Formats: sequence, C-alpha cells, structure tokens
Amino acid sequence: MKFDREKMLAKWQEKARLVDRALEELLPPSDREPAVIHQAMRYSLFAGGKRIRPVLTLAAAEVAGGNWRDALPAACALEMIHTYSLIHDDLPAMDNDDFRRGKPTCHRVYGEGMAILAGDALLTLAFQVLAEAATGKEAQRYIQVIAEIAAAAGTAGMVGGQVMDLQAENQVIDGTTMAKIHSLKTGALIRAAVRSGALLAGAEEDVLQVLTVYAEKFGLAFQITDDILDEVGEAAKMGKNPGSDRRKQKATYPSLYGLEVAREKAREAVEEAVVVLKPLGERAEFLEFLACYLLEREG
Repeated sequence: MKFDREKMLAKWQEKARLVDRALEELLPPSDREPAVIHQAMRYSLFAGGKRIRPVLTLAAAEVAGGNWRDALPAACALEMIHTYSLIHDDLPAMDNDDFRRGKPTCHRVYGEGMAILAGDALLTLAFQVLAEAATGKEAQRYIQVIAEIAAAAGTAGMVGGQVMDLQAENQVIDGTTMAKIHSLKTGALIRAAVRSGALLAGAEEDVLQVLTVYAEKFGLAFQITDDILDEVGEAAKMGKNPGSDRRKQKATYPSLYGLEVAREKAREAVEEAVVVLKPLGERAEFLEFLACYLLEREG
C-alpha cells in the first residue's frame, strides 16, 4: 500500500505529543521531594522515545470506533511500564548498557540504587494512573485493561521473557524457544497496547480479534528488526552502541538464521500484519503504516 508519508508521520508526531503532554502532567514535578527520584523518572521517560506503544493504543481506540481521549491514561501507563523495563534492562545485573537513546543510561547518571527505584516508581505510578481512570462509564473497561496490562508486564509476559532471555545467554536454542522469548519480552506489551485501545473503545469481538493478530505480527516484526539493527545499525541513529547482543551471546534472529533470513522473516511478519487489517478498510491505514515503517526504522 502507498502512503502519504508526510501525513502519516505528522499523525504519529501529533499522537506522541498528546502522550508527552499527558505524561508531563501525570509525573510529579522534578522539584518535589524527594527530588532526585522524580528527576530520575523524568530523565528516562523524556529521553526521546518514539512512543510506539502509546501511539498504537490511541490508534487502536480510533480504529475500533472510540475516542482517543478515553485511551490516553492507558497509553501513558504503558509508556511508563515500557520505560521502567528499559531502566532495569540497562542495569549492570541485566544487560549492563551505558547508553540509551543517545544519552547515558539512568544508572550511569543517578546510580544503580536510584535507577532501580526510578523503575519501581514508574511501574507503580502506571497502575495508579490506570486505577484512577477506572471511574464512571469507563470503570469496567479500565478494570479489564488493568488485568490485561498486568498480565503482559508480569511473569506471563515481559518479566517472563526477560527471565528466559537471561537464561538463554551463551546457550544454543532453537527457533521455537527464541520466538517464545521475544513474544513475551517484547510482544506481550505491544499486544496489550493495541488491545487496551480496542477494549477501551468497546470494540466488537471480530475487530478485537483482527487487532490482536495485528499486534502479534507487529510485535514479531518489531523484535526482528531490533535484532537486525543491533547487528548493522549506526550508533548515532540508534542512540546506543550496536553489537551488544553478539557480545553478550544473546539469542537473536540474525544469530540463529543469518541477516538475510532475518530480514525476510521481518518482511513476512509485516505483510501478515497488513493483510489481517484488510477487513477494517481505510480506517486502519495508520496502523498499516506503522507496521510498514518497521522495515525502514534505523533506531
């Protein structure tokens, strides 16, 4: 499908700005005591991410016939959870990374103890935001979303995937195991992001199913392209040093299949994501664009 690229990018940027403005209001000010923890939270949350997960949430709500405003608290909570996971992933006990999004990682600036607490605080605040949104006519839908996001962030999702990822270092694993790691570590929160937007919009079951499959294919393509970028990406565009997966002997698609096969698998996942959206027609154009963008991302 051919897109009006500038229009699609402008739409993405506008949704990201909406999320940033809401996050600014939701986070404690940087001078509120104890100031250092609020500064550390803000340092990582506003470090320049593309806001892919919250943008997916807002877009899914619109595709399902809802109002993006109703999904904004969930979108913000998902970005807080994503950022917490990055802070903890970067710690010396985990991936031991010094740079994230072109800046020193949280623990390099504030120390390991404060970075752990900043991640904890973001995770806690995320669920406070979700709980406070569960009022009025949206209460039951938000309760459903809270359960959805909690499962995606826990041992049945992101945390479980991180455990498997750590265990797989320096090990020889098969494609099925690697796909499972990625579906939990990366895919679960992306799936929850899309489904949360749809659920808050009161999506019909057939629409919810289409968006769920889309999210699963999107998550797979996202992780494969992330693995590829770690092999061939440029540090200036990635905001971190490439090659870290190889140095740590992590299980990745390029390490198991080689770069060309990995690229083909990414293309296949994107094509499947686009195809599954066809029943939704033109209203899903932006979601199609986001999937196709994965094949050209540089960071």
